Amino acid sequence: MDGLNVSIAFFSLVVGVCQVLRCLSKRLLSPGTHGCLAREFAGSFQLCMSCLELRMLMEIGPWGGGFGLDVVLTLLFLLSAVHGASSDGASANPTVSLQEFLLLESSLAATAAKLLAQGMGTGTGWAVTRLYWSWELTQLHFIQNLIAPECSSSIRASLPLSAFVEGSCSFLFHLVLLKVRQSHPLCRVPVLAATVTFLTYTAGPFTGAFFNPALATATTFHCSGSSFWDYVWVYWLGPLAGMLAALLLFQGNIPRLFQRNLLYSQKSKYRVPKAKVTAQVEGDKPQRKRTGGKSSSEPRA
Repeated sequence: MDGLNVSIAFFSLVVGVCQVLRCLSKRLLSPGTHGCLAREFAGSFQLCMSCLELRMLMEIGPWGGGFGLDVVLTLLFLLSAVHGASSDGASANPTVSLQEFLLLESSLAATAAKLLAQGMGTGTGWAVTRLYWSWELTQLHFIQNLIAPECSSSIRASLPLSAFVEGSCSFLFHLVLLKVRQSHPLCRVPVLAATVTFLTYTAGPFTGAFFNPALATATTFHCSGSSFWDYVWVYWLGPLAGMLAALLLFQGNIPRLFQRNLLYSQKSKYRVPKAKVTAQVEGDKPQRKRTGGKSSSEPRA
């Protein structure tokens, strides 16, 4: 359990460093630069380092550390909740940034800056984590250093099935995100953390359940067993297609591309007051009868 304690201390240190980075950038940088660059960089850096250490525990922990999958899933839920609470609005996910662009919530320049910051954050997180593993503070890190050069691809199913799995995970995640994005953080954070934990537990044996192109690029693209285009098909195009499907199902359209609602009929805001019309119609009937009665009582010529 000493290795697990060291990993928990590592998680705490990463969150603390990223929180300091967010506070400093908010004070020193302009709001636009902080929102598009520093905030996304810190969020991606934190997410990548936490994910790499957690994957190491998931792969080596059951036989090298003496703890089971339940411990790792509990850590995953807690880390997802901490990331959602401390991210300061950063998505650290390219598909979420593209979704904001398609919803007309972000400009093209801001979206490009977010994608660049996410790539830099995950790349830096990968390099720092590898340096941390090289110190071999625990037996788990020693084993990780031995097997790191021989890492294998996270794609453990056929290519179409793997792309479908990643797309389905992205579809469900974005559908939940669209539903709770305007909710209070006390509701939104645990719901998203539970969704990530469930999807990782369900789809992890097939593809690793990244549904985050930047995170998958830093984590598994360098491993042997699959070609670069296989990775692109599964970890880039799959999550992108899932995000578009979720947005189309939730909105009925994609505002950046077209305004017409393709799935749901738009109801008019103005309704005809049926009660008044009925009253007028019913009020006209006696008047017509009275008119008819007068004409019948008049003497005919």
